[in-house]
Amino acid sequence: MTETNRIEYKRELSDGLEKEVIAFLNYREGGIIYIGIDKDGNTYGLADADGDQLKIKDRLKNNIRPSALGLFDIVSEERDSKNILKIIVASGPEKPYHLKKYGMSEKGCFIRLGSAAEPMPQKMIDELFAKRTRNSISKIKAGRQDLSFGQLKIYYEESGYSLGKAFSKNLELLTEDGAFNYAGYLLADKNNTSIKVAKYSGTTRTDLIESNEYGHECLVKATKQVIDKIAVENRTNTKITAKERQQAKLWNPIALREAIINAFVHNDYTNEITPKFEIFSDRIEITSAGGLPEGLSEQEFFEGFSVPRNKELMRIYKDLELVEQLGSGIPRILGHYGKESFSFSDNFLRMTFIAKEAVVEEGGQIGGVKGGQEGGVIGGAIGGVIDSTEALTKRQKEVLKLIATNPSITYNEIAEALSINESAVGKHITSIKNKGFLLRQGDTRGYWKIKLEEN
Repeated sequence: MTETNRIEYKRELSDGLEKEVIAFLNYREGGIIYIGIDKDGNTYGLADADGDQLKIKDRLKNNIRPSALGLFDIVSEERDSKNILKIIVASGPEKPYHLKKYGMSEKGCFIRLGSAAEPMPQKMIDELFAKRTRNSISKIKAGRQDLSFGQLKIYYEESGYSLGKAFSKNLELLTEDGAFNYAGYLLADKNNTSIKVAKYSGTTRTDLIESNEYGHECLVKATKQVIDKIAVENRTNTKITAKERQQAKLWNPIALREAIINAFVHNDYTNEITPKFEIFSDRIEITSAGGLPEGLSEQEFFEGFSVPRNKELMRIYKDLELVEQLGSGIPRILGHYGKESFSFSDNFLRMTFIAKEAVVEEGGQIGGVKGGQEGGVIGGAIGGVIDSTEALTKRQKEVLKLIATNPSITYNEIAEALSINESAVGKHITSIKNKGFLLRQGDTRGYWKIKLEEN
């Protein structure tokens, strides 16, 4: 594969990286930079991919203005048995982005032209700055300043992070004059943000049978509550026929979770409108405020081009393992539902998922029930031992207990149960194995063996 308007290759980490990232930030489609591949597409690999990854994050954080945090992902990959790095860059909402040391000048601003990053003409710099989004949640001062973040700190600790005293600045929860911004308000322990989940008896809104209200709390907590509530509503329908037992979830769990998180992260909160979730007898509708981001077409939206509306929320949801990587959510949904499930207007985006059924073999169902019952007994017996283990984090204990109840559980099933993404599950399992508590027996058809006595 050769370089294109959206793909850049670099044989090694060099001084020109920030220039390439800025060019993609200023480009309406964003782009991808591969480190460890030369201009001809040959894989050279990196001797210290982990070290380079830390250097890249530090450089992009400190050398680019406005802040690019939440607008890029760094993913480690293996190609031709060699380690490379893939930097996914979203189109930024606060153009023009520039090198900190040169400011908004032709020497500091770049734009992607073809397969190259070129200096941006001063006229374009001035035009982009005039259009820069000023009405964003990072620039709106919160209506109240007596904010606390106990819930957010707990979520970060569960994910293996520790928020220091400067966390509000590091997470960009402050305005330029040091006051809490609207992003901070949404993530605070107490606010006036209300999230509603409504349930109707039929296919119209005439007969409301249940109304649940979440919110007035940290947005991350509200997100998890909505995910849990809708997971309960996503029941399994069973139909027994002469030949087989037919079972199906009303909606695909992976697509449903992605849609819920997408609605929270990309919602336009500037008018104090929150996402809405409605459950009907034949479908579920998820509505978020704000149409397509400026400069993004429907085709680009479906192809996974990412223009985060709220980069502060995106960054935090990624830290907490709720978001996989930039631009991955919509393709995941499209893997199970068609483009017709999306409806766009000037001010709203609605996702409508029709309830479906799927068929599984009766033998698989019986085996699953039996395995689940047996696993439940085993898991219950050792759950207390796992809880008393000091070497594991809280989330790692949760993963290990799920494995205890079902040694053949998949990454996807663990991700759904804990409301995190599969890559996060992989990191936790790797850490548990490295600590000596877990061993894999067999290949993809094998099972997990927990090693508690040895530890």
